[in-house]
Amino acid sequence: MIGGFFACFAAGPLFVILLVVMVQGLVYKEVIYLANVPSREKKLPLGRTMNWYFLFSTNYFFYGESLIHYFQHVVFVDAFLLPLATHHRFISFTLYVIGFVFFVANLKKGHYRFQFSQFAWTHMTLLLVVCQSHFIINNIFEGLIWFFLPASLVIANDIWAYIFGFFFGKTPLIKLSPKKTVEGFVGGWIMTIVFGMLFATLFLQFPYMICPVKDLRASAFSGLTCDPNPVFVPVKHYLAPWMASLARHLGVRNNYIMIAPLQWHVIIMACFASLIAPFGGFFASGFKRAFKIKDFGQSIPGHGGITDRMDCQFLMGLFSYMYYQSFIRSSSLSVGSVLQTAIYNLNGPQQMELFDHMRQYLIGQGLLDDESCVIIPPKEAWIS
Repeated sequence: MIGGFFACFAAGPLFVILLVVMVQGLVYKEVIYLANVPSREKKLPLGRTMNWYFLFSTNYFFYGESLIHYFQHVVFVDAFLLPLATHHRFISFTLYVIGFVFFVANLKKGHYRFQFSQFAWTHMTLLLVVCQSHFIINNIFEGLIWFFLPASLVIANDIWAYIFGFFFGKTPLIKLSPKKTVEGFVGGWIMTIVFGMLFATLFLQFPYMICPVKDLRASAFSGLTCDPNPVFVPVKHYLAPWMASLARHLGVRNNYIMIAPLQWHVIIMACFASLIAPFGGFFASGFKRAFKIKDFGQSIPGHGGITDRMDCQFLMGLFSYMYYQSFIRSSSLSVGSVLQTAIYNLNGPQQMELFDHMRQYLIGQGLLDDESCVIIPPKEAWIS
């Protein structure tokens, strides 16, 4: 399984995205199944169909938003994709309304309360599973490191918390998970910070990890290059006099060290992965206790369902997206955003005027030949 994950990771961002979508679908299936059992017993019509329809319409909205945002330079110049992009939100709303009307039309007398509870269950699952998966996929578009690093921190914390708890654990941490100990919790936290620094230092060396996704066909063997985000560029930090003196006694001549801002940010991310993300697991434990089940499913023989393994990852992925957008993302104007603004806010003649001005500018800069393109007068263009 681990080998398959790394093979998928090396194959390119498209395969990583498909992996996330597949995991999302399996988790959604496992959670929805808990509500479908009584639905089948009551012989209510089209309950499962409605669940999958709402999953489809929600994915259409979220992933459409992502593709439009990150591939504006492609979407807004394609004659087929342009109307889908400009009316994306209305199309998504229409899809949802169709499902809503279909649900109301199939309400069955004597089962109203149960059917509305099923409706609420479906929307809760969409919020907790699909919505958070959407942000994880956005992390992938920003650069594979923003997917792999948070996931690695959660896995590292899980491993080290188990090791410290096994050898030193004596004090119970929380009643929902009797096997969790304070010693394991604290030990996992410290070691996750250490390994987070090592992970960050390692990933900084690979453009494939840090470059934003511009081409879904790219892979680890594509020779990807880009101008790195400043967060990945090491900065010189001068040592305090006593530290510089100690370094000289140890044979180190430099009085400074090079640290990338990412290595400071990863400390915050490691703290969240260790101190907050485990509560996603505690939430899942309480959920299972409420329904008196041991695992969400049997997708992984001997280890329960996919949900049992992903309970912390969803929360960590959402945090990583919010943290990246708030403190790390470098704001810069892109070709796609300019193109989107021109298409949304300018009419046909104004777009032609903008093109003519850009043409004159490029000719003046020596970047375009005077005879490379000919402007059709606006009236003739619209008549033709």
